[in-house]
Amino acid sequence: MSGTRIASWNINSIRARIDIVARFLDEASPDVLCLQETKVEDGSFPHEMFAAKGYAHRLLAGQRMHHGVAILSRLPLTAHGRHDWQDNGEARHVGACLPNSVRLECVYVPAGGDVPDPSLNPKFAQKLAFVERMTRWSEALYEPTLIVGDFNIAPLECDVWSHRQLLDVVSHTQVEIAALERLRAAHDWVDLGRRFVPPPERLYTWWSYRAKDWAASDRGRRLDHMWASPALAATAIDHRVFQHCRSWLRPSDHVPILTEFEW
Repeated sequence: MSGTRIASWNINSIRARIDIVARFLDEASPDVLCLQETKVEDGSFPHEMFAAKGYAHRLLAGQRMHHGVAILSRLPLTAHGRHDWQDNGEARHVGACLPNSVRLECVYVPAGGDVPDPSLNPKFAQKLAFVERMTRWSEALYEPTLIVGDFNIAPLECDVWSHRQLLDVVSHTQVEIAALERLRAAHDWVDLGRRFVPPPERLYTWWSYRAKDWAASDRGRRLDHMWASPALAATAIDHRVFQHCRSWLRPSDHVPILTEFEW
């Protein structure tokens, strides 16, 4: 393979946003698209559009409501399982092996609710436990791996519109940032977004629906990530954030990210 393009997008309902997904596929032409928050059971997934555009290989971990992940690919995929890092049956992970034996993990970390105190907020405790289980998994990982998705944590000061104002807001608290750093260190993961856009440069992937004019206020956060094993990271040649997709008709609050690899 050469010039392999892998994209990730929290789509916030694949059926509601099938038109903009099709538009993105036409524009960016990824070889593989990983989706989070598909909000659909496997039997109701909209296969037709993906099949028509050449994404013949599809791995689904579907669920109604706020969960569900999928990997759609022009390249053959070998399924290698689903991890229940939430420990409650929620569909938040699906994994595949690409033809060159690279492992691809699509993950949707829980948002964690509003109160950043695990003793008061069970959802926040679940989020921290989820990241801890990912950390234990990473410690035993030896294959070249790419893990992508909505991590729901913006770790750096330049990953949010206001570090000072968001220090006590879930997604940018010190306890979450410390947990994510332990995960990163467990496999020496390389954050591809920040490899290509080094800090302190601004880099966001999410803007709230609450803003009247999201672009003018630009109160973004970098919640979506691509991390690679060190040897695999050395083969990455480009990384893009498709910020303009946030202005498309009926957008997700997240935008796609894409990394190209020279394999």
